[in-house]
Amino acid sequence: MTSGLAKISFYWLGNQLQKNAGESTTNRKEKTMPSIQAFHGIRYDLGHVGALSDVIAPPYDVIDEAMQTELYEKHPANAVRLILNRQEPGDSGDEKYQRAANFLKNWRREGLLQTEAQAAIYCYTQTFTWEGEEFTRTGFMSRVKLEPFGTGKIYPHEETHSAAKADRLKLISNCKANLSQIFGVFPDDSNDVSNLLKRVTADSAPLEATDHLGVVHRMWPVTDVQTITELQAIMDPKPTYVADGHHRYETACNYHAALAENGDLPDDHASNYVLMMNIGMSDPGMIVLPTHRLFRGLPELTSDELVAKIGECFDTRIAGEGSDLAEMIWEEIATENEQGTLGLFTSKDERWVVARINDAGRAKMAELASDRSEDWRGLGVSILHRLLMENLLDANDLPKPMYVHSVDEVISGLDEGDTAGRDATGQQGQGGSFPLAALVMPATLDHVRKISEHGERMPAKSTYFFPKLLSGLVFNPVD
Repeated sequence: MTSGLAKISFYWLGNQLQKNAGESTTNRKEKTMPSIQAFHGIRYDLGHVGALSDVIAPPYDVIDEAMQTELYEKHPANAVRLILNRQEPGDSGDEKYQRAANFLKNWRREGLLQTEAQAAIYCYTQTFTWEGEEFTRTGFMSRVKLEPFGTGKIYPHEETHSAAKADRLKLISNCKANLSQIFGVFPDDSNDVSNLLKRVTADSAPLEATDHLGVVHRMWPVTDVQTITELQAIMDPKPTYVADGHHRYETACNYHAALAENGDLPDDHASNYVLMMNIGMSDPGMIVLPTHRLFRGLPELTSDELVAKIGECFDTRIAGEGSDLAEMIWEEIATENEQGTLGLFTSKDERWVVARINDAGRAKMAELASDRSEDWRGLGVSILHRLLMENLLDANDLPKPMYVHSVDEVISGLDEGDTAGRDATGQQGQGGSFPLAALVMPATLDHVRKISEHGERMPAKSTYFFPKLLSGLVFNPVD
């Protein structure tokens, strides 16, 4: 199946964003612009650790217990010991954060990690296959000047949770380094940045690692001052949208604020910046996957009971029986490419319902979310959670759903039930079946831009940018 939601070539979007970015010089001076900066990165010495593939790790929030154990066993210096140190027997509190800091300190002292001799930005590409087509996504990692959200031109797009920020604050406070990069996207309809990066790295051998999904990650340190200056000139007028890493971005701001309370910090203090991967929104490798939901804690209901509850706001059709029908249901939804179309599975009778929001539903959504923009109200995940779950089903304060991204994962989840242990997003299973599953369209980069610029945030897990960025390629010291 080929759908417009998976492969996103936002040339129109890039043009619109460039117009927004092309404000008058006067207006630009009134706003704080994202400022990129080269830095002396800390990275693995391959002469000490061997293959880079053995020491890198996915982002902490996609590592379950099984993968954590696998990464621990893969190499004694794998980055998982830094980004997601495990609880050990005898721990009574936050020992794992200090353990991560000790690993970082010891690896630097022993030479496993070395500091870049010259300040650099890091060209970073990811080569992968999606729906039978190969892509290479190109960007660069640098320090980016922190701005509290809402004060400049770095925009969030998703809601955050206090527990995740508290966890990451303990980690940065102990390690005094950004151990994973924020994922930022920016308008670049002519691909000026990626073209520059390809040109300056064409004759250089990269550092290379392959992750557990077969994605090939390549990185080039770029220390040429002229190139860095040219990148700064290109980036200065552009807005940046946080695609992934909202918790870590806000944590970096909180860490800096805590340091500033103890006295004035110079403008060039490292905590004024955060490590960010910067990718143009027009890059053909910008893939956005859906995040489907398998709900927990909801009273079981049949498809007929579901239709009776939601039928006033949705035009519904009982599409068939059996979890494996998910593939056909999703193909219909993806081909239709409408945010207000949902696929709903009721485990009590194992039937699928296709639900399309109607005029009454849109009017109800406007009433329920009168404080939100029309763009926010039209988002599939907003319709699912605010209208269908919270209002029509009166399903508030539920446990976290299980979040999955492929139809195969939906089918497996329905067939296997809510198994014990942690799922792929690290959430604890509750046992039994999932009473309700929902197939929902992903937000697009156009939604990210519009909703961000309204000063709003999407519900959590509205986007899933594929593939994920690696942790362990380079670390940014903030002390």
